[in-house]
Amino acid sequence: MGKNKGKGLLSFRSSSLRRRPKKAADHRPPPSPPQQQTIGTLGSPGGGGGGALVKTKKKAGVARLWMRFDRSGQSELVELDKNAIIRVAAIPARDLRILGPLFSHSSNILAREKAMVVNLEFIKAIVTAEEVLVLDPLSHEVLPFVEQLRQQLPYKTQPKLHGHAEEQENELLVSTGRQWLPVPEPADGLQAELPFEFQVLEIALEVVCTYLDSNVADLEKGAYPVLDELARNVSTKNLEHVRSLKSNLTRLLARVQKVRDEIEHLLDDNHDMAQLYLTRKWLQNQQSEVLLGATASNAFATAALVPHHGSNRSGSLITSNVVDDSDVEDLEMLLEAYFMQLDGTRNKILSVREYIDDTEDYVNIQLDSHRNELIQLQLTLTIASFAIAFETLIAGMFGSLPMMLVLVQEGSFPCLDE
Repeated sequence: MGKNKGKGLLSFRSSSLRRRPKKAADHRPPPSPPQQQTIGTLGSPGGGGGGALVKTKKKAGVARLWMRFDRSGQSELVELDKNAIIRVAAIPARDLRILGPLFSHSSNILAREKAMVVNLEFIKAIVTAEEVLVLDPLSHEVLPFVEQLRQQLPYKTQPKLHGHAEEQENELLVSTGRQWLPVPEPADGLQAELPFEFQVLEIALEVVCTYLDSNVADLEKGAYPVLDELARNVSTKNLEHVRSLKSNLTRLLARVQKVRDEIEHLLDDNHDMAQLYLTRKWLQNQQSEVLLGATASNAFATAALVPHHGSNRSGSLITSNVVDDSDVEDLEMLLEAYFMQLDGTRNKILSVREYIDDTEDYVNIQLDSHRNELIQLQLTLTIASFAIAFETLIAGMFGSLPMMLVLVQEGSFPCLDE
């Protein structure tokens, strides 16, 4: 009986010990992974994985508003964070710093493997061979650029064929099963147009140059009356206006100079210009993949049906798709046109600055003339005061001589008494 009681006691204790961890686990606070999973879910859709997602969210930063334009002119507003931009455009993270607020008035045109980073004044965009992403499209300065993209892109990207359209399409286009890829080098009867990325770059340069020209025109309109008024009347108010005018001129000249220097840098380096041909590289990669896939899948069928003609046709197609990467004539002509326009804008600013310098020289001459007149007047007054003082001294000496004689005669002159 005692043995049975002992066994019962031991069994009761063991069962109670087995129940305690379950009871303690019920009152234990919820583990950390579900909390981290909730944070990850809030940060990214379908997030899970705890602290790693929290770190990724901190690195990603706040999503910014972008507008996406494709080759056909279709646009949409999207919110993309840093990681999404890097994944879509395949650019390094350091390039996104150039598009940040710290470089608001800098000018950069950077060529990457699959994209072009454009930072011209207020226009900040990432251009690929298929689409363009514009940062802050609702800003009042960026709206003209967005409107130009909407108006010009749908018309420029439509190919124009003349003559035997169907035959030329069959000879000049390569089918991928989903879309038709144009050959970069146009044949006879096909009008050559700028690639998509150069169309976007041309619109950006046009908007920026027009904006800078309007600022220079406003500067000229307000500068000449102020300078003429200063030449007529040198006052503190007019000098303050000229000082403000010179500050605005210096800032505007620096902005024009930055854009001009960036274009000049590209014109001096053919390799950088060749890297900006994104459509050329995209077409070469796509066509090489298509030709390799078609050759691998239809090798036996082509050899059985038309071995000689098929091989010659594929060889001629590959040969026709080879484009000289050193050919940068189109981009060079485009950049030279806007370089000349910016150079003319810079010359206008320099002419205003020369007019300011001439006005300052004229004002300095006037001030020197007035200063000389004041010095001459001061010298005349000094000479007159010296003459009056000398006459006063002589008159005083002659006025005191009779009194000295009277004192000598009376013998009361102090020196004679001694």
